[in-house]
This record gives sequence, structure tokens and C-alpha cells, in this order.
Amino acid sequence: MMDTGFDSVLYKASVWVLPVLIAITLHEAAHGFVAWRLGDDTAYRKGRVTFNPLRHIDLFGTIVLPALLLLLRAPFLFGWAKPVPVAFHRLRHPRRDMVLVAAAGPGSNLIQAVIAALLVGLAVKAPDSLAVWLYWNLCHAVLINLILAIFNMLPLPPLDGGRVAVGLLPNALAIPLARLERFGLFIVIGLVFLLPMLGRQVGLDLNVVYWLIWRPIDALWPLFEGLAGETLRVML
Repeated sequence: MMDTGFDSVLYKASVWVLPVLIAITLHEAAHGFVAWRLGDDTAYRKGRVTFNPLRHIDLFGTIVLPALLLLLRAPFLFGWAKPVPVAFHRLRHPRRDMVLVAAAGPGSNLIQAVIAALLVGLAVKAPDSLAVWLYWNLCHAVLINLILAIFNMLPLPPLDGGRVAVGLLPNALAIPLARLERFGLFIVIGLVFLLPMLGRQVGLDLNVVYWLIWRPIDALWPLFEGLAGETLRVML
């Protein structure tokens, strides 16, 4: 396996970019498709119910920021796609359907992770060089989709889990949580970047998001290796 020089960077990019694009494309398209089927065609009319990744990519959030973190050898990757427009008041049962629309994205990622794991067993039977390339793509697809599913289900608007929580909680709790949405992105950035930095300054491990994501992944990983029938590894 190549491990030095510019060729190595290109090879590494080739086995990360494709699973990322597929994961975020299907995630966003799933939101739009479910909203469309439940009465709101806003995303459909805007061309967001599509498998074309160009319709979902945010230049900075999907490309520039993750690339910078990768080049800087950051211990994590972070980014986002263009939010799918949903007019929740147009849904046939707005509160219930909001939950279904929000859960569709992470749900699609879990399905993709299962499919990717199942395909690993077929990929390793391909010709040698292709088998290696497919293996890394599929292993990364499992990891990326698990990260997206778990991260997006954290119960904080505007993450999908926040909208699910707003739809399920009683009004006394749902309304204050919904009001956090305007500050949600700043809170997420604070939890992902600022809180761990503060923790390092005072000698504490305050990487809460890391715990919330990686503990479940560590628990689920053997299950996906069982589906694959192979050891699933990640190219660092």
C-alpha cells in the first residue's frame, strides 16, 4: 500500500471522497424524498430529491473544511452539506411527519453502513488492486455512515436528532428546545472544537462529542465486521 509522497495523498483522497459524497447525497435526498411523500414538495421542486451530489454539496462545509482538517492531520473530520428545505407546516401531520423527515437522513446512513459491510465480502474477491481500493472505500463507507447517523441524532437542533426530540417531547420541553435552533450551529461548533480546547488547557478531557460518537461506534463495529465477514480497517 502506498504510504508516502503525493501519490499517497491522492490515493487516500480517492478512498475517502467517494464514500463521503455518497453518504451525504443519500442522507440529504432521503430528507427531501420523505418530506415530498408526506405532503411537502419544496425540496422536490428545488431539485434536492436527487442522487446528484452537486445539488447537495456546500463548498465550504463539504469540501474546504474537511480537506483542511485532513491536510492538517486533525484527529477528527467535521463538515456539513446544504440543508434540505422543508416547509414543515405543509406536511400532512406536521409534528409527527417532522420526526419522520428528520429521522430519514440518519436512517439512510444506517442502511448504507449495512450495505457497505455486506459488500466487503464481495469486494475482496475482485482482482487484487481493485479489491484493495474497493475494500478501503467500503470500510470508510461503514465508518462515515455510522458517524453521520450517530452525530446527526444528537438531540440538539438543527441536527436531525434535535428535530426528532422536538417532535416527540411534550410542549413544555419541546418549545424551549426548538428555540435553541438559531444558536444550534454555534453550540455544535463549541462542543466539537472549543470545549475540547478548553479541556486541554485545564488538563481535562472535555471531548463530549467524541465520547458520544465513538463509544457507540466501538460497540457497533464488531456487528458490522460480522456482516462483512472480514476485519474492517480505516486508512489514517
